[in-house]
Amino acid sequence: MTVTTDRNHLETEVFDELTRILARTDERVRMELIDGKLRSKVVPDGDHGRIIEWLLRICMQSRPELFLYPDQGLKVQAYRSGRARPDGSLAPSGAFVGQGEWADPGPVLMAVEVTSYDSDTDARGRTEKPRAYAETGIPVYLLIDRDTCEVTVYSEPDGVRYESARTVPFGKTVVLPGPVDITLETEQLKDWVR
Repeated sequence: MTVTTDRNHLETEVFDELTRILARTDERVRMELIDGKLRSKVVPDGDHGRIIEWLLRICMQSRPELFLYPDQGLKVQAYRSGRARPDGSLAPSGAFVGQGEWADPGPVLMAVEVTSYDSDTDARGRTEKPRAYAETGIPVYLLIDRDTCEVTVYSEPDGVRYESARTVPFGKTVVLPGPVDITLETEQLKDWVR
């Protein structure tokens, strides 16, 4: 489904109303608005959840002043007219207090997506999300791709795209650059793919 209008604020208002209605009728559906397109995000499976748990533990051990917020909605893209719900948003502890469902992405150091086994994964996780997060200025985007068994670390956003993207297969060590500064040993990710 695509929702487009001539005015971005109307798109956001329509989207916000749709998400309120859907939240009351179906807890399994999570919606996003990226590039003016309404996207549904499938409820994660157990392996998806285990990957987020794994990453959350590493982040807390490496950087205890930060927290990996699962599913925090963020205002993304130019003029914050988009809405994304990353699988994880790494930010200082307490960064989203009082902000509601769709928070300002300013404090976010890293957005995280773990691919799902659905038809939108390619467009959403590999194309739309990197662009949206780069436009928003989120310093690092981590894509854990269960289809390809690879981890891609995007960094150096220039306001349009990430200038750097490094992809490694599961099993290799990957360094998340500053301001994140965390090293991931990705061997365990092999256990959580189909």
